[in-house]
This record gives sequence, structure tokens and C-alpha cells, in this order.
Amino acid sequence: MSRTISAGIGKPYGLERVCRVLGFPRSTIYAARARESSNVVPLVAQRRGPKPKMPNADLLNAIRADLAASPFIGEGHRKVWARLRILRDIRVSRTRVLRLMRENALLSPHRRPQGKSSLHDGTITTSRPNEMWGTDGVRIETVDDGWVWVFSAVDHCDACCVGIHAVKTGNRLAALQPIAQGLLGEFGGTGAEVGRGLTLRMDHGSQYTADDFLNQVRFWGVTPSFAFVAEPQTNGVAERFNRTLKEQAIHGRIFRNLEEVRAAAVEFKDRYNRHWRLEKLGFMSPHEARHAATMKEAA
Repeated sequence: MSRTISAGIGKPYGLERVCRVLGFPRSTIYAARARESSNVVPLVAQRRGPKPKMPNADLLNAIRADLAASPFIGEGHRKVWARLRILRDIRVSRTRVLRLMRENALLSPHRRPQGKSSLHDGTITTSRPNEMWGTDGVRIETVDDGWVWVFSAVDHCDACCVGIHAVKTGNRLAALQPIAQGLLGEFGGTGAEVGRGLTLRMDHGSQYTADDFLNQVRFWGVTPSFAFVAEPQTNGVAERFNRTLKEQAIHGRIFRNLEEVRAAAVEFKDRYNRHWRLEKLGFMSPHEARHAATMKEAA
């Protein structure tokens, strides 16, 4: 705008006049131009003492390469640091990775939790897979089929998704499908008492409080466990999986119909179980954690 010719006098308006009218500091523009021209060295304090084995420039390139190769989006510095260490044997401090990502605008957006803290302080811990599963459903809008449902079942120990099901009508029968998938895959069938010893965590949705649902769950030998009313964090494992599903596979996409949603859900289940690294598992993926638990039990 400063180079725009004035119709009255036939001369450019000038940067000083434009900034004075807009109330914008000229120093900001000069600094931006200097950075773009690379003629100014930023006044960043240099690290004193011995230099690290991997220079910052090389580490930054490795960070960018990891983010580009990741099958997920919006990941923070902890997962980048873990993947560099586990997959590429780049052993640097987590705080150094955080600093470089912050300085180069590579950090994912983060929002602090809002609202009052919970009155209860209970926790649910499981020592091995297939002790407790969490289940929940989400609604997704499509162009041709309107709203559709995706139900899932997730293990509380290793966060492995044992079943996922996309359907048009989200009733009690549809909510049973991921449980049946999990029983078939983990227990080898869906007959009477096949899931004895397993607990199913769920909210108070109409699908889960229906007699047909509860009777079928008890037929399998599974013990129902309801979360607290209006406190979704008490079914946090399933809720967190749904959030990850929406962030990584749903948001930002337009689905034409139920089949496209189903394909996206099935693809995400496999990608999540194989590659999604969780800090509570020592940054192992659900499949890696389940394999480690199986080997430990067999030893």
C-alpha cells in the first residue's frame, strides 16, 4: 500500500504515512524485511560450553522429516522426541526438541482444559489386556446419508481398538457390534460366557442402558460398568479414542455416504493400533504394547 500512487499528487503514499494512519509500527515491517533478506543474524543466545554431537540444524531437519513422514497430524514434541529416539536412534533431550519446535513454529495448537475440576479422584487401572474395555459412539454427518454413527471398543490397558463399526442407525444392536468384533478377535468366539472376566465401561446412553444390550453383554459373560452421569472423563479411554478418531480421520473431510465413513474408520483403526504411540505405554503403539504383554505372560 505504501507504494500505491496518490491520485491527488501523483506520488507514492510512503511507508511512514501509511503506518502513522494505521497506527502500525514501522520497526515491525523493517524487521520482517530483514529476516526475509537473511541479512540480519537473529540475536539468539548461543549455547555455551561443549557443543552437542548433533547440531541444531541437523536435529531440526530430522524433526521436520519425522513430522512429514508421520501418518498423523497435530502431534506434539513428546511424540516427535520419542519417535526420533525409538525409530532413528537420535538421542537428544526432550526439552531441546521442544525448544527447536517452538522456535520454528512446529508445535501443535494446545488448549488448556476449561471448567471446574472433578469432585471425585478415582482411577481405573488394569494390569493386562482384556480386563476392561471402554465403548462409546460418535455421530458423523455425510452428504447423501445424513448423520451416521461410528461405535468402537478400546482396551483400558494398552488402548488397543478391538472393534469399530459404522452404521446408519445408532441403536442398541449397532452398539453391540464392536464388542462382538473384539470378543471374536481376542477370545475366539461370541458364544455364551466367552468373555467371562471382562468388564465393559460405558456411559448412560440409551443404547447401553437398553435391556437387549445388557442382556446380550451378560450372555457373553461380560460385566457392565457405567461411568458417572454427566462426567465423560470417567469413560476417558473410549472418549480419548473418539477424539483421536475425529482429529485424525474425520475433521476436515467431506464424506459422501456411509461407505466412505466406514472405510475411513476401518483404515484409522489399523493405522492407530500400529502407529499411534502413547506416553502411558512408554511411547509404544497399542500393538507393540499388546505383543510385549503377550511375550511377558508367556515367559
